[in-house]
Amino acid sequence: MTGWLLILSLLILGGVLSTLGDRLGSRVGKARLSLFNLRPRRTAVFITVLTGSLISALSLGLMLLVSRQLRVGLFELDDLQAKLQQSRDALNSSRSAQFNAELDLKQARSDSNQVQNELKEAKKRATALRNELAPLQKQRQQLEAERARLSRDISKKDADIRRTEVELANVRSRISAAEKELKQLETNLIALRRGDVVLSSGQQLAAATLRLDNPSQAKAVIDRLLQEANLEAFRRVRPGEEANRQILLVPRTDINRIEQIIRKPGTWVVYVRSAANVLRGENVVYAFPDARQNINIVRQGEVLARTTLDQNEKSSETVRNRLSLLLASTLAEVKRRGSLSSGLQFDGSEMNRLGKALLNRSQERIDLEAVALRNSDTADPVAVVLQPVGGPWTKIPEDKP
Repeated sequence: MTGWLLILSLLILGGVLSTLGDRLGSRVGKARLSLFNLRPRRTAVFITVLTGSLISALSLGLMLLVSRQLRVGLFELDDLQAKLQQSRDALNSSRSAQFNAELDLKQARSDSNQVQNELKEAKKRATALRNELAPLQKQRQQLEAERARLSRDISKKDADIRRTEVELANVRSRISAAEKELKQLETNLIALRRGDVVLSSGQQLAAATLRLDNPSQAKAVIDRLLQEANLEAFRRVRPGEEANRQILLVPRTDINRIEQIIRKPGTWVVYVRSAANVLRGENVVYAFPDARQNINIVRQGEVLARTTLDQNEKSSETVRNRLSLLLASTLAEVKRRGSLSSGLQFDGSEMNRLGKALLNRSQERIDLEAVALRNSDTADPVAVVLQPVGGPWTKIPEDKP
């Protein structure tokens, strides 16, 4: 309805303005007015054109003032068309995305159904595997029990092997000690062929256990010990003569080394030994000093060595050899620990009694051990007793009446 009113208003306004323009042009023509130096006729035409232009401008202004749609269509049509095209493109994109989403949803539903089917199959397979696994688990438990038993057997075998290795090491050490002793005997035999050996290689000439209150006393202590060693060497090598000169020769570097050692805190055992075999009547005795820290070598009741007397070793010679080997192993052990003792202390009567008891034993096999009777330090003699493993020798059956 508003559009028809607007058209009617424009027609009325155009008619009124046309009439006014015509009358104004007629009057200007009749009055023969002149504008801008124009002729009256041309002035009348100019007024008529101006009036028509004013009519058009007023009509357009009135339409724009009254109709918002006309203003928007006239000035914002291109923008509206661009926005409309964008909206259409966005709508098409949205429809395409919706279509893709629907396709993805259908695919997802299809995949979900497939996964559910696979899950059902997997559950069935898991149930079947559990049923198959049950006997395998029982078999595994049996195998683990068997493995544990085999492990225990292997541990026992390893213990036997280690015990055998220890015994083998002891035998090897005894063999090594016997070889050294054999070499020493051969050396002494050669020396005996050349003359009377009064000092053997490594024989101790003097020893002292000391603890210095002042390190400056080291030189005096070493000199006094060397004098005692010289007197002992002179007494053995040249018996019956007055010890009025020095026959003992010791390297100065060794003396300085010993002095530096005993200056350190602690209790030290210093000793002088012959460096080679010495015959009676010789004029020079070569020796070397050495020092060891005075420490505990054995403790009372400690087992120092062991041996086994087999069932077929019942003769007096085999028993005596076995006891001698046990004593040699014990001496080698205390020497290895650093003892300066040249031999072992033991009761000979008890040893004879033990030998007789072993000859009359009832056991087919018996283990013997050497046990320390008291604590012994580096320079102390080592006292031992031989007895069966686990108890005193009185457990062995004594002589039969």
